Amino acid sequence: MSAAIRLAVDNYDVTILEKGKRLGGKLNSHCEQGFTFDTGPSILTMPWVLDHLFLNANRKLSDYINIKRIEPQWKAFFEDGTLINLTSDLPEMIKQLQSLCKEDASEFFNFLHYCNKMYDFHVKSTFKKSISGIQDLRTMLSVKDLFSMEPMKTTNQSTKKFFKNKKIQQLFNYLIMQSGSSPYQAPANLSNLAHIHLGLGSYYVEGGIFKIAEALSKILHELQVNVHLNSKVKRIVTQNSYAHAIELENGCLFEADIVVSNLEAVPTYDTLLNNQPITPEEHNGLEKYPPTVSGLLLLLGVNKTYSHLAHHNFFFSESPKKEFQQIFTEGIPATDPTIYVGISAKTDPNLAPIGKENLYVLTHVPSLKKDETWEEKKDEYRQIILNKLERMGIEGLKENIEYEYTLTPNDFQQDYGANGGSLYGVVSDRKKNGGFKIPSRSPLLKNLYFVGGSTHPGGGIPLVTLSGQLTADLILEQDLKYNKGIG
Repeated sequence: MSAAIRLAVDNYDVTILEKGKRLGGKLNSHCEQGFTFDTGPSILTMPWVLDHLFLNANRKLSDYINIKRIEPQWKAFFEDGTLINLTSDLPEMIKQLQSLCKEDASEFFNFLHYCNKMYDFHVKSTFKKSISGIQDLRTMLSVKDLFSMEPMKTTNQSTKKFFKNKKIQQLFNYLIMQSGSSPYQAPANLSNLAHIHLGLGSYYVEGGIFKIAEALSKILHELQVNVHLNSKVKRIVTQNSYAHAIELENGCLFEADIVVSNLEAVPTYDTLLNNQPITPEEHNGLEKYPPTVSGLLLLLGVNKTYSHLAHHNFFFSESPKKEFQQIFTEGIPATDPTIYVGISAKTDPNLAPIGKENLYVLTHVPSLKKDETWEEKKDEYRQIILNKLERMGIEGLKENIEYEYTLTPNDFQQDYGANGGSLYGVVSDRKKNGGFKIPSRSPLLKNLYFVGGSTHPGGGIPLVTLSGQLTADLILEQDLKYNKGIG
């Protein structure tokens, strides 16, 4: 949708072919028995990206959605009863850190400065232009900047440089899970996520995060973009080294000069271009971009309120190293997982009946192996999750559930074509891909482009929105070169 808006504004004739009954993909909602749930992203950061997109379309974001800042951003619960509120109220944040480790509290501003510096590097490079790897990055940043991004260090190593307390390390390390990656494998520059939260803030959209998709859909309608819902794509028709047309499951053909795939890159090659030969080099090149974690999502409507919980809550594992080892290295669900519980009715009471709450309970699990199914193990893991939440303070949870809906990794794979049920696209791994994503322009077909979490700059609402804008810029750049006869 982001790419379509940008291209439509620049007078391209744009058609969107959408498999589902509405636009938005994972940015979706589920409503039942008076409860309304987001079923995808539940936290909004970097709203300036949406502002930029709307301004480009000569519109104001505030005319379409109402954004509220959330404080505290998180409540982080630990097994021993320790509670930390992640907050942009710096005096309060320092006070909390001092109660755990005075030495760590004295390093807090140094940590923020470091994370702000990492964010600035991204603003000057990865947030500015579609890049495919280190060579592109070298054209945008000085050698000094590149070394300052500490490419040989992981996020965990950068966190440990400032903090000694294990709980404080775990709190800031876990921010990386917004990219679906491990702090023990992701590059240090993704410490910029701490600045994104503490420096820029965490936000919510009145009515539900999915209202962003509705706002973008409205703009597409205003720009007279052709949108075809319930239109599942069967294949990309190719001719020589070009995408020639799109064929739907019902046999309809849509000819195209340019094709932009919102399906992740690997499934696009595997399912929509399975008749197009891929060289061994190209196949091997894709192997360095494994999918991020998936998730088991429980949507729970409960007939009580929990006053001690906030809008966003994390119930941490006792051993983060073991948790990430199991998920990312062993490829098994963590025996003691970190659990996120979002209750949007805390900020927006209209999303649940009076005296009740809507709990969005997400536990990250490994991406699917070939032919793997969660059908038989989802109930057992559900019990692990609910037992832990009750043990850590959500008393009487199981007996107060009056509505429940479950989404498994297989649902994310089937409904959205996510590779292995991935929630965030491609994992950021310092050794495998240096934190880079799949290039936005296909090396296989000259007029095929990608947007979404698997491509640059990554997953999550702001980065996926950016991917659409940056890919549109890339298309415009290529067209300009072609029309000028340069390339």
